[in-house]
Amino acid sequence: MEKRVLPDFKSEAEEAKWWFDNQDELDKDSALAAAEGRLGRGTAARIGGIPTTTIRLDPDDIALARDQATERGLKYQTYLKMLLHEALQRNQKTARG
Repeated sequence: MEKRVLPDFKSEAEEAKWWFDNQDELDKDSALAAAEGRLGRGTAARIGGIPTTTIRLDPDDIALARDQATERGLKYQTYLKMLLHEALQRNQKTARG
């Protein structure tokens, strides 16, 4: 099996659509990896060496993020990460402006 490469998404909506459109193939990949004993504990991010960061958020903000993420078919942590990434990129462009 070839390693699946994620496209470079231009927006969270584009990413959400990709995950939705490819869910059957991703499920097959996961089942094959499980059958071959290639699944480990933790996320791909931890396995790939991406650092984990802990932040404290207002419970109302978390509830709002959960609602918005659900509307988009995403987990709220993924949604928050995407929002943070987009805000940082926007701020970087403005700073270079």
